[in-house]
Amino acid sequence: MSKVLSMRVKDEVAERLSRMSRRLGRTASETGALLLDEALRASEFGQIEFRDSIVGRQAYMKGSSLAVWEVISLAREFDMDPERTAGYLCWPLFRAQAALNYFQAYPEEITAAIEDNDSYDFEKLRRRLPQIELFEV
Repeated sequence: MSKVLSMRVKDEVAERLSRMSRRLGRTASETGALLLDEALRASEFGQIEFRDSIVGRQAYMKGSSLAVWEVISLAREFDMDPERTAGYLCWPLFRAQAALNYFQAYPEEITAAIEDNDSYDFEKLRRRLPQIELFEV
């Protein structure tokens, strides 16, 4: 279910929203709703921020190049143990716990991102990233 909200924004904000909407291939209304949702999530989960990526906007760990799904993928290797995950990443415990907390709140989003990543084989990656090279060790 959704509700229609009406907001007044400055002309400059409307123009910036319009530019971002074009870049994302969405309407201004869809983009505004997306940004509002992301801002609310970021305020609820202190170590989480949202960034553009090659596959769209994703939740990332603040101060890190890792998306939340990447941290959760790693945490699965450690039986979802935040201490072991934090230790592997050389992070304080609260950072790994933040990723796990976000995952608990939005498991479908994170699981889908992990499944998307796992579906790539080298040939699919080569089509997307023609400069990629395979090194066998």
